Amino acid sequence: MLAENRTVLLSGPDVGPLEQEYVLAALRSGWVAPAGPDLDLFEREIAARVGVPHAVAVNSGTAALHLALIGLGVGPGDQVVVPTLTFVATANAVVYTGATPVFVDCDPATGNLDPQVLAGVLDTDASVRAVLTVDLYGSCADYGRILPLCEQYGVPVVEDAAEALGATHRGQPAGSFGRAAALSFNGNKIMTTSGGGMLLTRDADLAARARFLAGQARLPAEHYEHSEIGYNYRLSNLLAALGRAQLCRLDEMIERRRAVRDEYAKVFAHAEAVMLPGGDDPSANCWLTGIVVDPDRAGWHVRELAGHLAARNVETRPVFKPMHLQPVFAGATAYLTGAAEQLFRDGLMLPSGSALGTDEVRRVVDAIAEFLDGRP
Repeated sequence: MLAENRTVLLSGPDVGPLEQEYVLAALRSGWVAPAGPDLDLFEREIAARVGVPHAVAVNSGTAALHLALIGLGVGPGDQVVVPTLTFVATANAVVYTGATPVFVDCDPATGNLDPQVLAGVLDTDASVRAVLTVDLYGSCADYGRILPLCEQYGVPVVEDAAEALGATHRGQPAGSFGRAAALSFNGNKIMTTSGGGMLLTRDADLAARARFLAGQARLPAEHYEHSEIGYNYRLSNLLAALGRAQLCRLDEMIERRRAVRDEYAKVFAHAEAVMLPGGDDPSANCWLTGIVVDPDRAGWHVRELAGHLAARNVETRPVFKPMHLQPVFAGATAYLTGAAEQLFRDGLMLPSGSALGTDEVRRVVDAIAEFLDGRP
């Protein structure tokens, strides 16, 4: 039985004997860092999983976004559309290039970029150089509407699929949309390499450019020769070995997270004022499952539930604070409907990790039921 004083984590890493086996084999091989056979295999295996010809393993999803934008020629004076409802890394990658993020609001039902608002931006702002989409919390953006729209205006798309490996949209895998995409293998993601990421693309030249820059832009010479600024962005062979083991288990980890979402759907089934954003998306990987509560109808605020769960050592987290509300982006251009602010105000992310045991899930669900039963 799980000790009641042990915290139930939001999304802890899910590693076990297979990961130990792969990492130990990589250590014994002598290929410690940075290059090695596991790194090469990891790139090929992820590319095959997503269905694109080129993958470049890097040390973070942020690095992958940065390199993708550079590959598209984004730089000073350019503007890049960024969903306002995202983690700050998405916007930071734009700033790294010298470009300026332009924030666009979300679909209130999913939290993903609102195609209708995007259409208005592209129609009025000819200076937009690229559109950066985000597959929020493991559910793909509406690429069926976004891609034709961007093609109409001649604006390339970069997909931030950091949270979405294993998800699909209309049968097409996350990470395969747009000119390039980025995955994250951070410790809390759907699968982890401790830290790490991957750039994915069908563009051979973009992939080659990213690989060159990720290795400090070193030219082929016996000595160290450099004609431009590069970055120390490559993933190590050891971490790639960990990723290969995780990839073997990806489908079972996704199914576990989907099962957790189903438990939340059941406990909130009769709470009419509670919505699970993207909860009806069977193709989501369910990286994190959250709720949005209408406090006027419910008679309680989502922060009350968060406090109730915290008192029982259950970790929760607010929905991402929108970028246009962040002090670092004060004064930035933003096209808003109020949807992202409402999700931030009334939303809460619940424990969703594939490492959660049955007892842990039951403990969380019982605590939620206890809270709901105590409402008038």
